[in-house]
Amino acid sequence: MKENNNTSEVKENVDNFGTPINVFDFSTEIQYMTIIGQIEGHNTLPQDNKTTKYENIIPQLIAVEENPKIKGLLTVINTVGGDVEAGLAIAELTATMTKPTVSLILGGGHSIGIPLAVSSKYTFIAESGTMTLHPIRMSGTVIGAEQTYNYFRKIQDRVVDFITRNSAADRKEIKRLMNETDEIANDVGTILSSKDAVRIGLIDEIGGLDAALKKLKSMIADNEK
Repeated sequence: MKENNNTSEVKENVDNFGTPINVFDFSTEIQYMTIIGQIEGHNTLPQDNKTTKYENIIPQLIAVEENPKIKGLLTVINTVGGDVEAGLAIAELTATMTKPTVSLILGGGHSIGIPLAVSSKYTFIAESGTMTLHPIRMSGTVIGAEQTYNYFRKIQDRVVDFITRNSAADRKEIKRLMNETDEIANDVGTILSSKDAVRIGLIDEIGGLDAALKKLKSMIADNEK
């Protein structure tokens, strides 16, 4: 028996959204974007990894900026981090958008997820959310030469510069927390609670979806005056 269009649509919605109803089938002036799992860069990660592919996100951001029907962007973040270059590319694009942007960290905004969070014009973190600051890491073959360490330092400076340029956090404090040795048992860095992230100026406010949407709608209204 041949499936009718309605049956096919229901199956597709269940596969994509876990519900028989397409919850995105409504009119809105806000674009919602998710940054989840691990940020995938130039190399493809294993299939069992939850990933956010930067080549998918970048066209979405450009489309949001160019579409006159879209008035603002809400980015929901729950990431362990990932590729530094890809993460910074997404963050730089978000930071240079002219439309109102708000980010909301749910769960975690770790590593390169921090620049992604602060790239929005206003930032929220859920009360149970956390953020991990740590030095730049590199996988694969590493040449133990002075040039390698200089390269690492330059990449880390790019990340720190972006964070301090797009938040109220102090540069010296960020670098100190990145290199903390007493916080994580088998690593260097600091795990920040939601209150700590707000206290040091990394994030603007503790709040959930209601607060993030309310703020974004307020920014959109101000932008249209």
